[in-house]
Amino acid sequence: MNNKTSRRKFITTATAGAATGLLPAALFAKNAVSDIPQSGNNGLVFLFQGDSITDGNRGRNTDPNHIMGHGYAFAVASRVGADFPALGFAFYNRGISGNTIPDLQQRWKPDTIAIQPDVLSLLIGINDTAAVVENKPVARTADEFEIGYRALLLESKAAKPATLFILGLPFVAAVGKRKENFDRWKEEAAQRSARIEKLASEFDALTVNYQAVFDKAIKKAPAEYWIWDGIHPTVAGHELMAREWIKQAGKRLGFLKHYHY
Repeated sequence: MNNKTSRRKFITTATAGAATGLLPAALFAKNAVSDIPQSGNNGLVFLFQGDSITDGNRGRNTDPNHIMGHGYAFAVASRVGADFPALGFAFYNRGISGNTIPDLQQRWKPDTIAIQPDVLSLLIGINDTAAVVENKPVARTADEFEIGYRALLLESKAAKPATLFILGLPFVAAVGKRKENFDRWKEEAAQRSARIEKLASEFDALTVNYQAVFDKAIKKAPAEYWIWDGIHPTVAGHELMAREWIKQAGKRLGFLKHYHY
């Protein structure tokens, strides 16, 4: 298959999945069984949204070779796409380095609503944390963070009520510049994580506690092995994120119980 044919197939699959809005109930069952669906569905559209951790230096065109970046979003999409090709899943990455909640609000319609995801994975908050710790003019309080975050989820639910939200919690490690004033970094990140968990309950969403994952991993190898600058994961760190994402998503998406982490 040549590149043009490959790109055309990718785009067609994504468009079809977004347009139908019809999803098999088994895929979203709260207590989904581990049976892997074989056929008779319209596919799911997965969107990974957030900042540089999600961005992963992704491509900015439709070239399938680079479109998902090189982070956890790529790891999730690569293994799920390879293991369930018959299900017609489509994967998008719209993370942008440096983004905060206000940044997402400005681009939510073209970069999220227009894609019409069935599964919306959102990881945001560490740049919002940094703005506070570093006393930047754009800093927002935890209350303002929650208000803005809620607005994004409400807008998505209004556009597509059945959307499954998978909300990642921000994380930080005492590495590099983050060693300075680390207690403040950790506290501000924890405040925003608490607000996200509150919203997850409100919107019947799943959460992915990446901080807990890395705290556990640091007992096996130094923090620098997993998060090279205290914020951005290494290759190994992104793999841990992908495993935890799949584990938590499997609580609603029964076919992901195919994996054992």
